Amino acid sequence: MATTFFAYLTAPFSIRPVDESEYETPSASSHLRPLPLFSPLLIPNNSSDARDHCANERTFLSWLRLSIYMSVVSVAIVVSFHLKNQPTAIERQIAMPVGLTFWALSLACLASGAANYVQTVRKYARRRALVQSGWKTQVVSPS
Repeated sequence: MATTFFAYLTAPFSIRPVDESEYETPSASSHLRPLPLFSPLLIPNNSSDARDHCANERTFLSWLRLSIYMSVVSVAIVVSFHLKNQPTAIERQIAMPVGLTFWALSLACLASGAANYVQTVRKYARRRALVQSGWKTQVVSPS
């Protein structure tokens, strides 16, 4: 009894690979079963699954790169980086609000990229992911 309770508590931190078939069928006990946090999710490679996962990872890395660029720009703005001359008083006065705005946008890009990645991986696990679908794509593409 104590061993199974301890195993239940440490299940989110187990490193064993998890087969996606364990999470396909919803049952009464599946709501109480903790999901593994740090375990790889094993999904059979049907059709273009490997390519889709790699594309999803590249998309997340692009969001991460954009976030890093924006945070570097925000730090450069806040420290009033100039090559040849000193910043003026007005530049110093607006540097903090503009820098904080870029920092907030950087965090928003990181959160959006991470949320999109996790949502897509969950859809892949349930075989529900469609390429180029959702409200974000519909906003960008006017057709």
